[in-house]
Amino acid sequence: MRIILLLLLPFTLGAQKVVVRGFADSSYAGRVVTVSRYLDHVTSLEMRETEDTVASDGSFELEFLTRETRPVVIRIGKAVATLYVQPDYVYAITFPALEPQMVYENSSDLPVTIGIIGNDSTELNALIFDFEAQKNKVLYTEDGRFLSRAMLFKRSDSLQIRCDRRYESIKNDYFKNYVKYAIASLNASLSRGERYLINGYLVNKPILYNHHEYMQFFNTSFRGYAMEMSAQKKGQTLYNIVNQKGSYQLFSEFLKADRLLKNDTLRELVALRSLWDFYFSPEFNPSAVSSMIAQIHMQTSLPEHRTISNNVLTFINRMQPGSPAPALIARSREGTIGTLDNFKGHWVYLNFFSTKNPESLKEMAMLSDLRKSFRKDYGDQVIFLSICLDDSLRTYQQYLRNNPKIDWAVWFANEKSVQVKAYDSWHIAGTEAYFLIGKDGYLVNAPALSPSAGIEGKLARLFKPKRRTNRTGIR
Repeated sequence: MRIILLLLLPFTLGAQKVVVRGFADSSYAGRVVTVSRYLDHVTSLEMRETEDTVASDGSFELEFLTRETRPVVIRIGKAVATLYVQPDYVYAITFPALEPQMVYENSSDLPVTIGIIGNDSTELNALIFDFEAQKNKVLYTEDGRFLSRAMLFKRSDSLQIRCDRRYESIKNDYFKNYVKYAIASLNASLSRGERYLINGYLVNKPILYNHHEYMQFFNTSFRGYAMEMSAQKKGQTLYNIVNQKGSYQLFSEFLKADRLLKNDTLRELVALRSLWDFYFSPEFNPSAVSSMIAQIHMQTSLPEHRTISNNVLTFINRMQPGSPAPALIARSREGTIGTLDNFKGHWVYLNFFSTKNPESLKEMAMLSDLRKSFRKDYGDQVIFLSICLDDSLRTYQQYLRNNPKIDWAVWFANEKSVQVKAYDSWHIAGTEAYFLIGKDGYLVNAPALSPSAGIEGKLARLFKPKRRTNRTGIR
């Protein structure tokens, strides 16, 4: 049966549906297949979107949401594949068996290359496969002979010229940047002048936070960069800035001395990348590193950096899916003390907000609409719990009076009689966070999606009966 890409109707809250219909090798029958997305491309931490079980005939179906073009990771056991997805598509893929001669250890991922069913040569994955084939033709000789660095430089330049011609009519911006930064990464691997490449590809250029290949090149370029600066620079050392003073301001000033890091946004992103690396280095105090990341989280005006720092802090504080939800004690609107035990046996969508944070208040308004529609369709299977992080009980109560539609459990974190505040037990660094807790009391998503990012679709998939369909169509 011929199956090709299908254009779907828009979904909800800016995120749109993606369906992956798979045909796996029969050796995978009965095994769980999952699809995950990257929380960000600095940490490369993943969040599982959904899962299915491979049927006896090898078929499976995965449905999730996306707001932008991005890679997702598909896993069956240790076999791992990457698929680039765009909003409003149905993809049909084949998932091959592992090569029998592959030698692996228990903890390792084994990459496989999926096949795309369909004959659209301009589809993103088809274009990427074509580019990788062109790259291999240019870089590798049929007889396997050794190529000097000078020869590889020439071949890299030849690859750029070939791609400029071959893809001249392609309008897909994601693919154009894929080629650009894949070639940049190739040049970096050939040690073709680190600072020259950073200046040419990153300095005074838009930061493509959601582009995997751009961020791969960024990470490669700045991994160890601050340490190299420290080795060459006289005066205050990184050890003193991080371990002794734990000051992000001093670290930012240290980085700013480099002529390539004069831009505030790029410098802050480099700081986040560096601190993420420092956390895993025995040379640095992890508590001091965590404190500096929290400082960035509180000070930054950039939502992308706030997301990255939140993901780092969540990881550091071990708020990982599958771990027990931390204790939560707060004051209810009625003045009693509430805990998560109040909702034992229920799924809980938990969010933290502040009346001083306009963005979190917008999310609260969306949450009101989401809760209303969700209760209509699915009843009380999910409890919505909001924790106000205001310092003042008065502003919390005033907010509730002014917003009668906010009629679910909204609690106050700063109750004086509570010794361990919810923002401490949940390691909340700012004034906004989201979590999904299973009915067994364990974290399902930490962090979870916000209402604007598509939590409605995530919740709907948990409780909506799944129906398979064999209908196919065209893009």
